[in-house]
Amino acid sequence: MPKTLQIGDVASRTGRSIHTIRWYEAQGLIPGVTRDGGRRRVYTEFHIGWLDLMERLRLTGMSVAQMRQYTALVKIGDAAVERRRALLAAHRARAQDTIARWTNALALIDAKIEFYDEWVAGGERPLVTPHHRVRKPDRSAPRL
Repeated sequence: MPKTLQIGDVASRTGRSIHTIRWYEAQGLIPGVTRDGGRRRVYTEFHIGWLDLMERLRLTGMSVAQMRQYTALVKIGDAAVERRRALLAAHRARAQDTIARWTNALALIDAKIEFYDEWVAGGERPLVTPHHRVRKPDRSAPRL
């Protein structure tokens, strides 16, 4: 039998508040939470890892609805492995697209900072503007 944890233990281990953990559970995003004889939630190491996955999915822009869908597929078991993989692969592609767009945006921000650094150091507005310092994003690349 796996070692059991109470919600306070999970909060301490994950850095999430008890309120947040309960919210994830209320949203149907933590499978397999049981209750003990005193009706207290009982968690295991599985739930620690699961909360980490859910946080990473949220950080990469997955919607709560998609997270629910993924969780439901996990509850189905082995019969849904291909669908789970497809859902994560599609999400990964969207995350990669977002990273590429953010990388392009950061390049312009960096060019702007460099522009201001040169201006402050030289006392005059530089001739080369930030937009001319960065390569234009490839708009022909397919957007996912």
